[in-house]
Amino acid sequence: MRTGLAIPQYGFSLPSGTITFEDSAAWARRAEALGYDGVWLSDHFFYSFARYGAGAEPIAALEPLTTMAGIAAVTDRVRIGVLVLCAAFRHPAMVAKAAATIDAISGGRVEIGLGAGWLRQEFEAFGFAFGSVGERFDALEDALAITEGLFAGIDPMSHDGRAWSLHGGRLSPSPIQAPIPVWAGGKGGPRLLRAAARWAHGWNLVWRTSPDAYRQAVARVRDACAEAGRDPATFGLSVGLYGIAGRTEEEAREIFERARVSFPGDGMREETWDSWRADTLSGSLDQIRERAAALEDAGASDLIVSPWTLPFAVIDAGQVELFAEALHA
Repeated sequence: MRTGLAIPQYGFSLPSGTITFEDSAAWARRAEALGYDGVWLSDHFFYSFARYGAGAEPIAALEPLTTMAGIAAVTDRVRIGVLVLCAAFRHPAMVAKAAATIDAISGGRVEIGLGAGWLRQEFEAFGFAFGSVGERFDALEDALAITEGLFAGIDPMSHDGRAWSLHGGRLSPSPIQAPIPVWAGGKGGPRLLRAAARWAHGWNLVWRTSPDAYRQAVARVRDACAEAGRDPATFGLSVGLYGIAGRTEEEAREIFERARVSFPGDGMREETWDSWRADTLSGSLDQIRERAAALEDAGASDLIVSPWTLPFAVIDAGQVELFAEALHA
């Protein structure tokens, strides 16, 4: 099972409360040195914790594709991905062109995730129609179909979609990878899994799930693959989890409490150590290894760690090293 690190990208991602490209690049290099197989970004014009009762002011964010290109130039081995690009924000042909160029810069290390988007505030602020869930899924399905076709080398590529279309498109020069892996990201409802089974390399789920719940989700994946006539052995399964690590469970519990009380707004007011540990990658190093093994046994091919109670954050640098020790020993 490959391991990945969700690296800092937002104004809340580091104790400084600021973010620069150099911050993200430094953590990508550190992850590479520690043995992680991949580093991962996400896609927002800005972030917000307003849904948790925090202030509604936008939080700074680095654009992921340009950040990936920069990271590609300063790393040697680690794979570079995004979970996930919002399908409504960019024409999928532009995503494919950018990904192919980054793939060349990196020597064939790029992975792309696509999702429907969820933060209404950023859609409206930047002039994108938020629309219904169904309309956002229309854009996602079109994006998966177009990127899959272009990465597969269809030349010319045409697609008549509800949100995005392409008539005689081509990807030249071609990426190094044939094809670049494309992940469909989301909670795993029937429409998402059907689309993933038809067009994607695999499915990504974040940021909380237990091994039992994940095993049930994988059963739904197999059903979707059967419906699409696809061998489930060819379908990747990626899971990203929050996590708090300690050399002992008691140490991890103490770090969790520090993280819990610092969470913006009231999103973790009712959270306990037991409820947190139930569906995250948390505990002693041995407990983390056991949880990772259970997820792999359930079918996970990729495990991505977000080592705090926040996504794409490194608030305690020691956490990144502890997870590396637990997962790469």
